[in-house]
Amino acid sequence: MANKIKLYGFNNLTKTLSFNIYDVCYAKGEKDQNEYVAYIDEWYNSERLTNILKDVTDIIGANVLNISKQDYDPQGASVTMLISEEPVERCSLDPSCNLGMGLYETRNTVVGHLDKSHVTVHTYPEYHPDQSISSFRVDIDVSTCGQISPLNALDYLIGSFDSDIITIDYRVRGFTREEDGSKIFIDHDITSIQDYIDNKTLEGYDICDINIYQSNIFHTKMMIKELNLQDYFFNKDVREFTPRERLEISNNLRREMIEIFSGTNIYNKKEVKSRDIDLDKM
Repeated sequence: MANKIKLYGFNNLTKTLSFNIYDVCYAKGEKDQNEYVAYIDEWYNSERLTNILKDVTDIIGANVLNISKQDYDPQGASVTMLISEEPVERCSLDPSCNLGMGLYETRNTVVGHLDKSHVTVHTYPEYHPDQSISSFRVDIDVSTCGQISPLNALDYLIGSFDSDIITIDYRVRGFTREEDGSKIFIDHDITSIQDYIDNKTLEGYDICDINIYQSNIFHTKMMIKELNLQDYFFNKDVREFTPRERLEISNNLRREMIEIFSGTNIYNKKEVKSRDIDLDKM
């Protein structure tokens, strides 16, 4: 058994995980695009997101102090949780805290509050005005103090959403002290965020790391490798399209993913047309 670090007072290192995913799909025409946004808005409403964050809280070994949630018009939802590392007696809680039970179920808004940490989620459905490409973005932030680590929830979060592109940021801030007063700026070993993701999950993605080890800052980007085109159609069947149309749709989906993954506009309309493959000449 490894020796534990003896700390002077409370471990006040702050560990923050920012998890961002995109789900991309093909929704042809304004009707399908609006229906896609409505579907996503219903499927990932604030109640379901609250349950996901409760699971995250359980996985990292924290306890909910307070929850706040909100569904938005025309679309989107958000949930915030305040959490604690150890269970907290009700008598010691501020009266505004609801422990995630009862009180929030009767409200249109919900927020979660932890004694040392917080968990938040926000959703952003949208669609491309010209190319029938729609996307759904989820932003999740988990910030903890003490010994609990948000990294333990990564695999669960990836599996909770259809994740075509994933960007993950992890940072350890502040310092805590040993008994002799010397400072500790990180209390666990980490070389990459990938260390905390299952190998079977990693095999399905192209991955890029940008890490600043001396500052305890870690960044990982992931983009799905293989596209099963049927999985990307909304209210459509792949057999409804000609081979040429399928190729064009696949190209547009992949270009959208590459631009999101790269964080920049790479393709313009002229470039897209010049790079298309003409199946009639094959």
